[in-house]
Amino acid sequence: MSVTTADYADVVMGTYGVPKRVLVRGSGCQVWDADGRVYLDFLAGIAVNALGHAHPRLVEAVSTQLGTLGHISNLFTSPAQVRLAERLLTLLGASSAGGPATGKVFFANSGAEANEAAFKIARRTGRPRIVAATGGFHGRTMGALALTGKPAIADPFAPLPGHVDHVPYGDAAALERALGDDVAAVVLEPVQGEAGIHVAPPGYLRHARELTRAHGALLVLDEVQTGIGRTGEWFAFTHPDALGGADPQWPDVVTLAKGLGGGVPIGAAVALGDAATLLGPGQHGSTFGGNPVACAAALAVLDVIAEEDLLDAARARGAQLRAGLLDAGAAQVRGRGLLLGAVLDEVGAPAVASAALDAGFIVNDVAPDTIRLAPPLVVTDDQCQQLLDAWPSIVATASEVDRA
Repeated sequence: MSVTTADYADVVMGTYGVPKRVLVRGSGCQVWDADGRVYLDFLAGIAVNALGHAHPRLVEAVSTQLGTLGHISNLFTSPAQVRLAERLLTLLGASSAGGPATGKVFFANSGAEANEAAFKIARRTGRPRIVAATGGFHGRTMGALALTGKPAIADPFAPLPGHVDHVPYGDAAALERALGDDVAAVVLEPVQGEAGIHVAPPGYLRHARELTRAHGALLVLDEVQTGIGRTGEWFAFTHPDALGGADPQWPDVVTLAKGLGGGVPIGAAVALGDAATLLGPGQHGSTFGGNPVACAAALAVLDVIAEEDLLDAARARGAQLRAGLLDAGAAQVRGRGLLLGAVLDEVGAPAVASAALDAGFIVNDVAPDTIRLAPPLVVTDDQCQQLLDAWPSIVATASEVDRA
């Protein structure tokens, strides 16, 4: 039986507006709608489908695990849950030379839930204040929304959990003024995704690490959108101009979701060093968090990214898209790897996103003047070139719509 967007509007709560299409299947970087039309997906479910659609390794991992053990609650554990926690800690340098000595993982079902866990870890320090950044986005649950520096989406739900102060993103002096010995944590994104793909200025995160350490506060990095290879490294904070380089530094908590499960819902709050001990028995929980199927999916994603050199691919395809978009007239291209924001100077982003969809490409107007590109990490150079070849006509079509 066919389904239409009108059917959706009749039965699904209108929190997302009317969907643009009814999608029925996908393969790799392609998806098909209910009318049989094919699209190249340059959004990947908002940076989620790291391996594209219906990747055979992901399908096999989920099917095998579901056919063996699907859900057990956190009164028990599974090999998949333990192995995934070990893998994440290894990727984050826990127990390695120069890295934090210890680490623990809390598994959730989404990025908002992972950030709720980080919020509670911060509260367990006993200090009252948390500092976050304007423009930041950390989720829509109440704690995560309090961290989010977007009044338009936060204010309708006031009063939110209190004692959260927001400072301008990238302003080291403002961050320094906000810090004090009453601050439990500083919460930042290495790249602000929903604000329009803004990369932290060189040295900013390192300064944040120095300030938090000096004041005994936690540094929490929200890598929900940037983590698991999206920027060409496993984590965006490890780029040399962030916390990486010859003298790498580590945050206290890293939150993950989106690309970790490749489309299967999973989130994780990874606490490193002393922060790993702050939440104890009974102080947090999740019925579905860390279930075997989601963990098996995440393990498959990590395996494929490593085996197929998708970190290198993200850097190469990102460079191709950046150069091509600038050549095609984009005013600026922000971002890293395969998380890019193409800035437009003469046409609105909503019109460009609409024209792109009509032309067979899924992109996102993340800001009024910015198009977000976050394709699967498996996107090919040919598929990137198809978008670049079509870009001038997409923008021209959008310009006509804006002028009309």
